[in-house]
Amino acid sequence: MRLNKYIAHHSSYSRREADKAIQDGYVRVDGEIQTNPATQIQEGVNIVYISGKQVSPRDKYTVIVYNKPKGELVTKSDPKGRRTIYDTLSKEYKHYVPVGRLDYASEGLLLLTDASRVASALMESNLERIYKIKIKGEVTPDMEDAMLKGMTLDDASAGGHSHSKIKEMEFKPFIGYKVQKNQPNYSILKVALSEGKNRELRRFFAHFGAEIVDLKRISFAEIELNNLPEGKVRFLSRSEYSALAKFLKDEKKSALKENNEKRSFKSEKKTTFKENKPAQKKR
Repeated sequence: MRLNKYIAHHSSYSRREADKAIQDGYVRVDGEIQTNPATQIQEGVNIVYISGKQVSPRDKYTVIVYNKPKGELVTKSDPKGRRTIYDTLSKEYKHYVPVGRLDYASEGLLLLTDASRVASALMESNLERIYKIKIKGEVTPDMEDAMLKGMTLDDASAGGHSHSKIKEMEFKPFIGYKVQKNQPNYSILKVALSEGKNRELRRFFAHFGAEIVDLKRISFAEIELNNLPEGKVRFLSRSEYSALAKFLKDEKKSALKENNEKRSFKSEKKTTFKENKPAQKKR
């Protein structure tokens, strides 16, 4: 993890504030001053201090559900002065990390947490995300075929942000979809995805000439938006925390197993090379 990201995740500093503190020489990693915000940090291994105060990962974590309205950016601050989610959220959530993003024109369920490891695990997961969307025009057979089979586009810039550098994009088959209304003027669908790429749905439907005019995330795994008012937050329920704890435990087991397999493979390679080494001639 980058040093500036580590500090922003585990303190009240924003990413820009972390950058400035690092560049001004206020940050030490393992006792040495670091002035490069891109310095790589390993949680639980490197010791980080900022202005003499240690920045440490938290063992305990909190996750909140925020019903993001349209017209807010999911970022700490915006150079253009546009409204961000942190303008609405209470100060106590200033250091919380968003789990993925919803673009400026999208709304609905956004998870935030005070633990970067939780945010990373959820963002990188294949957990189901469900969206309710409204598109201009009809749902066509070609759209349905692509939703079922997936597709790869060499140019997926349509539907993306004008400044986005992403062009190629692979769209996995949707977990599922349901057409709730299909009309020549507009159509309404519920779609379930296993990932959350940059403006993925907007790019997908733009490829078929259909603009998304409304996009709302209504669930993330077992966490539902339900009737949470727009611009409000809630904590996870006991059952939601239990499901999350099980997921994180399974992910940790999987990661440990993968690491052990890699170590075992490296060990086998070394042993094989040693066995195949020609014997030295005795003098």
